[in-house]
Amino acid sequence: LVFCMEYFANNLNWLEESLGHVEDDYILFDCPGQIELYTHLPVMKQLVEQLQQWEFRVCGVFLVDSQFMVESFKFISGILAALSAMISLEIPQINVMTKMDLLSKKAKKEIEKYLDPDMYSMIEDSTNILKSKMFKKLTKSICGLIDDYGMVRFLPFDRSDEESINIVLQHIDFTIQYGEDLEFKEPKECEEDKSALVDEYFQDHVNE
Repeated sequence: LVFCMEYFANNLNWLEESLGHVEDDYILFDCPGQIELYTHLPVMKQLVEQLQQWEFRVCGVFLVDSQFMVESFKFISGILAALSAMISLEIPQINVMTKMDLLSKKAKKEIEKYLDPDMYSMIEDSTNILKSKMFKKLTKSICGLIDDYGMVRFLPFDRSDEESINIVLQHIDFTIQYGEDLEFKEPKECEEDKSALVDEYFQDHVNE
């Protein structure tokens, strides 16, 4: 795999010819999942930089299996992998928790806390498991690092739920500003709702 990726990086002219320069193209690259390609090799970074030179807007979508993330320590490992890819590629990144449709109702409820995690409370929940003082100290430092960056949040992806798919797509579209040249018109009912909320806000403060 490493050989293939390095060979690919040395023959990007082929890629340029294959992509072409058609306006409004939306291109998906299904990248290998091996984290070593992002942490130990410059290949993916070279690909990103080359696409940007060709004036493509690039966004990374980091996928993590939700069934892997139901335990706090595995979740921390998944966050570190996502953070590592973000730092390595230096591009906007959407982190997605996949296969939510395969989880039981109990697991879905349990995993909600991982979508927008509070790392320090996660440590407190795992106090009984952390028997070693050194391991506890290391875990606390890692959680502090993750919390300080505050960059890793996950979107749930359920392929059986159309709304879930649309939400992920909207985040990606917004990140790359896809279709930004199209005129945006706010729905009338939304505008009315917004005006009502503003009026209510000011009325409450006047009453105070």
